[in-house]
Amino acid sequence: MPAYYPAFINIRGRRCLVFGGDHEGERKVRYLLECGGVVTLFSPEDDTLPGLFELASDERITWERRKYEPGDIAGAWVVIVADTSSDETNRAIQAESEERNVLCNVMDVTPLCNFIAPAIIQRQDVTVAVSTAGTSPALARRLRERMTDQEYCQCLRWADMGPMLADVRVEVRSRSLPVTPDDWAESITDQMLEQFEAGDRDGARAMLVSALEERASK
Repeated sequence: MPAYYPAFINIRGRRCLVFGGDHEGERKVRYLLECGGVVTLFSPEDDTLPGLFELASDERITWERRKYEPGDIAGAWVVIVADTSSDETNRAIQAESEERNVLCNVMDVTPLCNFIAPAIIQRQDVTVAVSTAGTSPALARRLRERMTDQEYCQCLRWADMGPMLADVRVEVRSRSLPVTPDDWAESITDQMLEQFEAGDRDGARAMLVSALEERASK
């Protein structure tokens, strides 16, 4: 198996293709839209779920009511194959994507992918991606479930402070305070989290700003 290089990709305004209008296809379409992608769906009417009909009717996506044809990949930035029922079609899409240097994911057919989609956990502005390098998607999903279960994992509690931290970061930059990543790490404390969770968000913010100011003055 290849060693995959983790990356978060900005697809805003970029052309994204999804082949297949089943449940997985709809899930991929909706997530691409959430991330700002310009989405075209390729799927015959009788293979397409009602939710995708609605997205097309609202002009949120372009819907080509057919399966893949050679040349469809032109101009695309990301390609996702959700309907993997035809090995011949899968390989044709992968080959054209490779020829055009387009990112391509054939779901659950790792050898035909030049990128793989991790299991995603999102909370506020924090996204955690879990990958098993394509060897065990079920394990990645199980790890995601455990990470979102407060009984097993407390780490996502910190994510709720994301917007506040982003706001303080803007202030720190505007004031040109000389703080380092280590300064930030040391300034974000358990006490601050407890104060934030208790409802005193202004107090938590003031605590962070004060800690950063102190470290900047050293």
